[in-house]
Amino acid sequence: MFEEGQLYSPVTAGEDGRVTVHLADDHPGAADPDYQARRNDIAALALAWQPGEPAPDVRYSDAEQEVWRTVCREIAPKHEKLAIREFLEAKAALDLPVEGVPSLDLVSERLRPLTGFHYVPAAGLVPLREFYGSLLERIFHSTQYVRHPASPLYTPEPDIIHEVVGHGHLLATPTFSELHRLTGEATHRVNDEENLRFLSRVFWFSVEFGVVVEDGSLKAYGAGILSSYGEIDEFREMEHRPLDLVEMGTADYDITHYQPVLYRAESLDEVREVVGGFLRSCTDDSISEMRSRAAVTR
Repeated sequence: MFEEGQLYSPVTAGEDGRVTVHLADDHPGAADPDYQARRNDIAALALAWQPGEPAPDVRYSDAEQEVWRTVCREIAPKHEKLAIREFLEAKAALDLPVEGVPSLDLVSERLRPLTGFHYVPAAGLVPLREFYGSLLERIFHSTQYVRHPASPLYTPEPDIIHEVVGHGHLLATPTFSELHRLTGEATHRVNDEENLRFLSRVFWFSVEFGVVVEDGSLKAYGAGILSSYGEIDEFREMEHRPLDLVEMGTADYDITHYQPVLYRAESLDEVREVVGGFLRSCTDDSISEMRSRAAVTR
């Protein structure tokens, strides 16, 4: 997701050291110079960070805090109705503040005792192999900026709300912390870049945008759905297809819109067996064979 997001808002550093986040013309903050400057400043903090240091101390503005509060307030009852049980249990265990944006170090402090994961800052782009590969060491690269206040419902990029409200709570669950870790393990076995992209798409259509039948009702487990109080209202109305690794690994998607096609598991056991089984065993050879199978059927 980070690499795909860079197609939308790449981050560059000039010879003078100035850091710039290049927002697309249709980005909610593209015409807001204050927001643009804020994004540049937060990205610069992440680029200056060194491993072993505390995460940058971002002093969030009242407007940014209000976006966090709004999302937390509006999405909480939707989680109760539409999120899987494991997510709700992890949310209670993590007990993150809802009245203000938590620091990455606070998230790590509460997450480590549960599953061993911790957060490190990212300006935006984290190369695909580094982002997924670091999951093996239970490291999660996270942005720290807050989505534009004009569009709190949804962000086309992974802001801190997506990283923490979505992934943070998943990383506190037994099932999905392990799927994140297995993604890192698989990344270290896969050398071909096209095969890595296949793996990333399987991750996208499961860990990012997965849905599952639980207690006879369709629930969400994907971080992208569970961090968007707009998209969480819509996922039951999208086209739902059975879990199909070949199709998931070769399907195209657009990060700037709600996902129109979702892959539904009939139980969490199916997610563990199908997605987890793929991540445990996939190799360059097995993924290349799956890609060949997809090419034949097209």
